[in-house]
Amino acid sequence: MKKLGTLCFTIFLLVGISCGDSGPKQRFLPPSTGGINSLMVVMDTELWKGGIGDKVREHFAAPILGLPRAEPKFTITQIPPQVFKGATAYSRSVLFLEQDSVSAAHIKTNVYAKPQRIAVVTGETYNDLAGNLDSIAGMAIAAFKKVEIAEAQRRFTRSLTKETVFEDEFGISLKVPSLYTVGKHEDNFVWMDIQIPKGSMNILAYEMPWDSFATDSTFVQDIVKMRDSIGKKYIPGPYDGTYMITEKAFSPYVFPAQVGGKKAAETRGTWEIEGYPMAGPFVTYIINDKENNRKMVLEGFTFAPNEEKRDYMFQLEAILKTVEFKSGP
Repeated sequence: MKKLGTLCFTIFLLVGISCGDSGPKQRFLPPSTGGINSLMVVMDTELWKGGIGDKVREHFAAPILGLPRAEPKFTITQIPPQVFKGATAYSRSVLFLEQDSVSAAHIKTNVYAKPQRIAVVTGETYNDLAGNLDSIAGMAIAAFKKVEIAEAQRRFTRSLTKETVFEDEFGISLKVPSLYTVGKHEDNFVWMDIQIPKGSMNILAYEMPWDSFATDSTFVQDIVKMRDSIGKKYIPGPYDGTYMITEKAFSPYVFPAQVGGKKAAETRGTWEIEGYPMAGPFVTYIINDKENNRKMVLEGFTFAPNEEKRDYMFQLEAILKTVEFKSGP
């Protein structure tokens, strides 16, 4: 039989009430805590060591697509339910799993802290738990990523650059941290970057004609041609005749996206230098800016040899997703 404290905790997560309350009331919520892309998994340690734990890792520690080497979607910390209290309960992204006679799978917002997302999965049998976890994993990952993006943006917007180069050239605004500097500004091309240990993080912007990428069957190839032509024209390598291209060995991944309130295509993959052994990950957003009769292209790429790149790319994604479209360029 479940102890009273655990029972109250589970009921609170399932239906949004706390034991002893006579009705809803406003509660002070402390700020949530945790590193960017960290996930607190609250479940019995025996479950964690078994098949359910394997399923959690399969979904939430799966490798991120587009990185040169395997890095997990989230850095996971597992604790048993009885430890999830006090400051531990302020974690920003939480996955709670428990064997229970009630079968449920849903996501709750700002339960113990703000901002916070808690994905709750319960079930009586292994199959119940596994099925409920599978059913909600995609939505939970999206919810966790959204709150992590917002947190990353909150952190870097404390100190933003006063550069207006994106607005001057394209009529858009981007919230870019103050340490980024303009590396290149030419007609229809802006490049800002920041030096990091052993490398750099980079932001590119340029526009393409509205009727670009008109054929679905050649969409990926057309993206590669676009990136390679931009790389050859604007992004030189360390020696004459070397320049950035899309990795030849593998096609990039392409997903539908929403950026700046507009439909977009998200492309992830690896860049390399033609004629020189340099490479790294990139993320590109091709945004349908119909009001200005163009495809607005925003890209982030990282050069950080022998370093983990997940969090660098995540910050670049967070920056690019601050884009706002103003008047035409």
